[in-house]
Amino acid sequence: MSVHKEVKKITTNTLQKMKAAGEKISMITAYDFSFAKIFDAAGIEIILVGDSASNVMAGHETTLPITLDQMIYHAQSVVRGIERCLVVVDMPFGTYQGNSKEALNSAIRIMKETGGHSVKLEGGVEVIESVKRIVSTGVPVMGHLGLTPQSIYKFGTYTVRAKEEEEAVKLKSDALALQEAGCFAIVLEKIPAVLAKEVSESLSIPTIGIGAGGNCDGQVLIMHDMLGINTEFKPRFLRQYLNMAEQITGAVQRYIKDVKSSDFPSDKEQY
Repeated sequence: MSVHKEVKKITTNTLQKMKAAGEKISMITAYDFSFAKIFDAAGIEIILVGDSASNVMAGHETTLPITLDQMIYHAQSVVRGIERCLVVVDMPFGTYQGNSKEALNSAIRIMKETGGHSVKLEGGVEVIESVKRIVSTGVPVMGHLGLTPQSIYKFGTYTVRAKEEEEAVKLKSDALALQEAGCFAIVLEKIPAVLAKEVSESLSIPTIGIGAGGNCDGQVLIMHDMLGINTEFKPRFLRQYLNMAEQITGAVQRYIKDVKSSDFPSDKEQY
């Protein structure tokens, strides 16, 4: 019997057991009630209420503009739709960097106002104080290393991170520091597969990869990418499971046609 099928609710402890049993963890993003309900019923282990909402929901170019209030709104909507999976909420840019007291207040707001189960923040040793402070109050924290989209202006590009020895060494020590500080899992984004394997094996907590190869303890994709709602984004690491943009376009065009030809509504579709 697999670990995740035995439990009524997925917790951080479940994920720990899954890693120990060598059972992979599935994670997907969601930003509203309807999709969260579908994903949870489908059996996903983790829903990430990502600050990617800034891109896919609000149309911004980066994740930077989304506010704490907006993230809370999305997370509230998601939590209402789930029964079983673990909900992780991204802490948006500016709500935890440089001030661990502010970080704690932001995390507490997220937990109190959304009913979510944990928070995620980007960075290594730079955010360790914030991680420790949040964890000390009993709020579970997921880390995020490699390509950290909130630092896009520092990197200047969304290319693969940690290809050079120096950055790889820092990433390894950051991962251990995050584990030490009490993180329950770490997202590894867009780093060489060999490095991700090494990091995953060096940690006792699970790693969740996105563009980090198959040796992470789990994988995450953005729902709009994997469902083919967003068609512009086609990185190498993405597997598209549906072409919703095409299917939705077709459906809407048929609807328009039926309205214009007076085919809809029919006699059966009126009172």
